[in-house]
Amino acid sequence: MSHQNRDAAGPGKEFLSTFARGLEVIRSFDTHTPSMTLSALAKKNNLSRASARRFLLTLQALGYVSQDDKKFRLTAKVLELGYSYLASLDFSEAITPFMEEVSYKLGESCSALVLDGVDIVYVARISRRGLIPINLQIGARLPAYATSGGRVLMAALQDAELESLLQKTQVEKLTGYTMAPDELRAELNKVRSEGYAIVDQELELGMRALAVPVFDRSGTARFALNSSSHVSTVSIDGIIQKYVPIMQEAARKITEALP
Repeated sequence: MSHQNRDAAGPGKEFLSTFARGLEVIRSFDTHTPSMTLSALAKKNNLSRASARRFLLTLQALGYVSQDDKKFRLTAKVLELGYSYLASLDFSEAITPFMEEVSYKLGESCSALVLDGVDIVYVARISRRGLIPINLQIGARLPAYATSGGRVLMAALQDAELESLLQKTQVEKLTGYTMAPDELRAELNKVRSEGYAIVDQELELGMRALAVPVFDRSGTARFALNSSSHVSTVSIDGIIQKYVPIMQEAARKITEALP
């Protein structure tokens, strides 16, 4: 998508395209391109060299970008943006103990994640066995449709919001178990009814995951609690009978602890 199209989608004259493009420049640094030359960054962001240079020098002056020889990379200062968001979620001492309790009872990891467009983003994590090969550090993004946390948060949306999100979702066959779009719709109805989601090897072979929604006192789903297990560790019946009650109890306690 061109920058022109993105700008056109913005709210008219109130939309600051320069600011938006600056954010895109920051986001263009990723796992595949952790550092870039001026030319590479300009090409990746569809910018002229002059424009790319101004963005980089501005970010460098603000401390968000550093330069080593001819390559630019992000600095640790960009983490301040993410931690400001985490602080707004109230992941404090009042919440993490419940996640630690879940992790201890299950002998598995326990994570908190939020829905961001068609993805879920990990915002807190208590690690245990480290059996799951996927790198799920804070800030990690995964496709919502193929994750248990994504499904409970999608199921918590109003019908119109859910339909809009489904229209934007590009379902890929990540494993032989990944649901097709029509199956996903039926599954989301089931998740909405049951109050939890189990994803069995749809994202990664060998991985089973459970998630429950965490609501605030007004009934809005704030985030999801997730626990992932290796298929050799627990059966689907075991997850339903043992894991679900523990996770749902933790979710209720967190709701009570939220301001």
